[in-house]
Amino acid sequence: MKNISVSLFINILFALVLTLILTALVLFIQVDKEQEKKEELNRHKIISNFFLSTAQLNANKDDLKTFYEDFNLRPVSNNERRLIELTKGEVIFESESIYGNLQIFKLEKNQYISLQRYGLNLILQEKTTTSNRIQTIILATILITFLFAFLYVGIYRKISPLKKLNRQIEEFANGNMNIKITQKSNDEIGKIAQSFDNAIHHIRTLLESKNLFMRNMMHELKTPITRGRIAIEMVEDGTSKEVLIRAFERMNELIAELAHVERLTTQDFHPHLNVTNINDIIEESISLLLWDKENLTIQTENELLNTDPKLLSLAIKNLLDNAMKYSADKKATIQTNKESIKVLSKGKSLEHPLEYYLEPFTQEEKRNSGFGLGLYIVNNIAQRLGYTLHYYHKNDYNIFELKINKIKK
Repeated sequence: MKNISVSLFINILFALVLTLILTALVLFIQVDKEQEKKEELNRHKIISNFFLSTAQLNANKDDLKTFYEDFNLRPVSNNERRLIELTKGEVIFESESIYGNLQIFKLEKNQYISLQRYGLNLILQEKTTTSNRIQTIILATILITFLFAFLYVGIYRKISPLKKLNRQIEEFANGNMNIKITQKSNDEIGKIAQSFDNAIHHIRTLLESKNLFMRNMMHELKTPITRGRIAIEMVEDGTSKEVLIRAFERMNELIAELAHVERLTTQDFHPHLNVTNINDIIEESISLLLWDKENLTIQTENELLNTDPKLLSLAIKNLLDNAMKYSADKKATIQTNKESIKVLSKGKSLEHPLEYYLEPFTQEEKRNSGFGLGLYIVNNIAQRLGYTLHYYHKNDYNIFELKINKIKK
């Protein structure tokens, strides 16, 4: 019950209640019919006792008339009785006692009571009476059903804005930052919609501020770094010069990494997919690293990938960079097939689960070079491309694997 939607829950609830109402109506009608039969039987007993036990008392006409009116009876005339006796009707009930015989039979649409006793042969026709009980039950059921339908429509219309609100929230989750919540009401749904609209505005403001800050920071840092790098070239060679050059290079690397992060985490960013040979992507990754292939073993099947070459090159570049930094022998291996891209390097297993290293600015050893953004960038790229990043340690090798969902040749 926890996982079903509100609409489905209401439909099930109302369907169950409607079924119970209809079931109760059917059962009530059946009980009413049984009760009516019992009442009719008691009525016939009273009629039988009145005529058969008091026949010799010669009841006066006024008493008979009153009795006929009270029990909706009409005595049949002699001519009519002869015709009825010639026609065989359907016997419904028959009883015999010391006082005489009682027979109830049906002829066409009429029902008759035949009473026979020594000196008495009487046929009474039961006047047709319309019972109001069934009509009352049906009318009450119609009214309840109408009220039930009115409540159903009212509740359904009341919660219908939730569907629209859910669609707008999904649009926002899919990257539409310009979504505007249009639900306006003073009830709980309207208040939730207003609160979410305020949250969207706040998030949009924060993202704009973050993007502006990142771009301004990277722009402002590039100028002094460039000037400082030029000024360093005028300094005589020595240990101090190398330290300064490395410091400026590290600052440039940090700016480049932050630019990648800012680009990947933008909501409206979408990869540009092209069919590309995996070997070309690996070559581009190596060129980004600015080191040769001497310490890199490449084992590929010359596959074609439908991917974003620039993004995948950047991901492989970061995996190779990490592999070389943390490798025990400063060597790395890259393997590709139809299902995955693996980067292997010899070394001890990671101390923490993979999720720990997917957060920005986390490293295995803080003394190592880098900013702890490599795997964070790789994981973001994998998500953008629909891949999944896995890690495991096997035969003294750390293995990072990108599971590829689809490869086209």
